[in-house]
Amino acid sequence: MSDTSVPEIFKAYDIRGLVENEITPDFAFAVGLAFARFLELEREPGTIVIGEDMRPSSPELAEAFSAGATSNGMDVIRIGLASTDMLYFASGKLNIPGAMFTASHNPAEYNGIKLCKSGARPIGKESGLQTIEKFVRDGSPIPMRNMGVEKEQNMVSDYVDHLLSLVDVSAIRPLKIVIDAGNGMGGYTAPEVFSRLNAEVIELYFELDGTFPNHEANPLDPKNMKDLQKAVLKNKADIGLAFDGDADRCFLVNEKGEVVNPSDLTSLIASRELIKHPGANIIYNLISSRSVAEIVNEGGGSPIRSRVGHSYIKSLMAETGAVFGGEHSGHFYFKDFWCADSGMLAALHAVAALGESTNSLSQILKPYQRYFASGEINSKVTDPVSILAAIEETFSKMDGVEVDHLDGLTVNAPTWWFNVRSSNTEPLLRLNVEAKTQAKLVAIQEEVLGLIRS
Repeated sequence: MSDTSVPEIFKAYDIRGLVENEITPDFAFAVGLAFARFLELEREPGTIVIGEDMRPSSPELAEAFSAGATSNGMDVIRIGLASTDMLYFASGKLNIPGAMFTASHNPAEYNGIKLCKSGARPIGKESGLQTIEKFVRDGSPIPMRNMGVEKEQNMVSDYVDHLLSLVDVSAIRPLKIVIDAGNGMGGYTAPEVFSRLNAEVIELYFELDGTFPNHEANPLDPKNMKDLQKAVLKNKADIGLAFDGDADRCFLVNEKGEVVNPSDLTSLIASRELIKHPGANIIYNLISSRSVAEIVNEGGGSPIRSRVGHSYIKSLMAETGAVFGGEHSGHFYFKDFWCADSGMLAALHAVAALGESTNSLSQILKPYQRYFASGEINSKVTDPVSILAAIEETFSKMDGVEVDHLDGLTVNAPTWWFNVRSSNTEPLLRLNVEAKTQAKLVAIQEEVLGLIRS
């Protein structure tokens, strides 16, 4: 493709854009060709595994990508419909690079490509995506060599077997579980997983439909959780599970119909992993609750703070040997899942913890709820650099305050903290605040927002 015809859709962690206008079959072919060229330079295995979500455009785009890759001599294994974590499983199990066609939680008019090296190792902006983009922009010539071979392989049963080998749910008490798949890939994988559990499952929006007729498959937006909350209360369920469009993220609703803070689930899984792996390293991203590091320390583990973003966490897990990592956005990473994120594996940990206990989910999670949090507050800005400088100047003069720049600006005090960082994709500043009391939370939040929006 010529440079002028390549859309600006290479993001920090993946490729994502509008179908027809930006992500077209021609573009997907060019990316397949460029990815094959990149893998050859990296001395990666000569086969790529490809998965696709339920969006109407995914099969055609995956077909074009496969044609591009095989044109460059790569063999291809198509696993068909898959959640993103199922693609990571295939990449890890087969030890080959992978490509997943999904736009995750984005609306129906979008699609995208997530790429990884063999063993589900991440490819982000700094670890190969810029090179692949350059190859697409410069145009990758089709070499005079034998065409690669494409074949199909079903890996659903292997995927479920592996998940259930990592979390023992064989002896859990009978549970009533409501699952909202949001018409996404959870509707494909959840029946395969939960049919093997001692549970009654109430299904919400399991029909695969990439137009998302009921609500967006984005559990981060509170309005998309309302149907699940109502269904948990109506059915007197023990737990509710919500998956995003490609099912690599999981959110919980407790028996009271309340949405669970993802940091609480991070703490719960970290506690369980530290029982299996005493003294292990646990990673948490810097907008997770301060309680996560406290829980890890109390469990005898070592908490390691990370930047936001899956490629950073996966790299840090590989570097430190961490057994688990959690992000406040609902991504959960496991060493025994090739350091990749799996919403389904996180869900199984929550279900196992609940099924092994006589307590309710809210009782189990109560020890982890130590602070008041703002949630992420976005503000449109024109000059983020000068705003961050002004915030730092204001707060760095205060007694007992520490400042760091691991990801944006983090300001830490004994009873509160906040982080402000720029969006990778939009002209936004994202603010997260946490404090020991609600009054202090409100005071800090208002002061920082005043500086951002003035």
